[in-house]
Amino acid sequence: MQNTIAQENAQQKILQVGVVQQACTADVAANFAKSIAQIRVAAQQGAQLVVLQELHRGLYFCQQEMAVQFDLAEAIPGPSTQALGVLAQELGIVIVASLFEKRAAGLHHNTAVVIERDGTIAGKYRKMHIPDDPGYYEKFYFTPGDLGFHPIQTSVGSLGVLVCWDQWFPEAARLMAMAGAELLIYPTAIGWHPEDNEAEKVRQRDAWITVQRAHAIANGIPVVSVNRVGHEPDPAGGTGLSFWGSSFVAGPQGEFLFSGPVDKEDTHVVAIDMQRSEQTRRMWPYLRDRRIDHYGDLLKIYRN
Repeated sequence: MQNTIAQENAQQKILQVGVVQQACTADVAANFAKSIAQIRVAAQQGAQLVVLQELHRGLYFCQQEMAVQFDLAEAIPGPSTQALGVLAQELGIVIVASLFEKRAAGLHHNTAVVIERDGTIAGKYRKMHIPDDPGYYEKFYFTPGDLGFHPIQTSVGSLGVLVCWDQWFPEAARLMAMAGAELLIYPTAIGWHPEDNEAEKVRQRDAWITVQRAHAIANGIPVVSVNRVGHEPDPAGGTGLSFWGSSFVAGPQGEFLFSGPVDKEDTHVVAIDMQRSEQTRRMWPYLRDRRIDHYGDLLKIYRN
């Protein structure tokens, strides 16, 4: 009996996380069907939690400011969350999806939603940091989130869900960790401009990976980052974007547990030992040694 209990406790330390990196086309129904198919593949491989990339239902439409793209938005709850809820309940897994949320007429968000394994919505996170850069004109489409940085409680743990541009900000990761997140999750859509030279491409991708591994290290918790892959055309006829894939999972010391391909779709299940965060934080007690009495200037945009 004691051996059985010990085995069960050991099994509970390991979280099997499915990462779905996919290419998208203009066919929304086909993209969604592909996501569902790959969720099934991950579940068959033992995934308890499956994470999809940012805005996985379609092309990354923010390359240009085009009002017609608002037709892609949907309510939460809505058709996608209903379909994913049925799937989550059937498979007995938790799903993190990324949707273009229509909150009201003229009010939209870039929203990650977490579906519990009983098919219900465990919670959602509305992207807080909204970029406005060439090829990434998100401020035209998305109102900054108003739900704050609060982990979503699920049957597989406390999930610190953030979205894409959020991944560059240490404050977001820290606040999630301080609120008890056991895992940081970043659905992502990021790529290269085709005119970037090879050296610049390497620097950009390396920076993207490094900053997120740093969040894992600084907070002593694992990070799951899921990016799209493949070239997507500019709807206005420009050169488009080439998404670099490279989805990855890092442990609480920033170590790679999985690193996906740059140039092709991939569905992979990664075993994460959730007990290592406790061990790591005992060795590197960053939360203990923070000097919050001297961090007041962090509330300023810039310290002159």
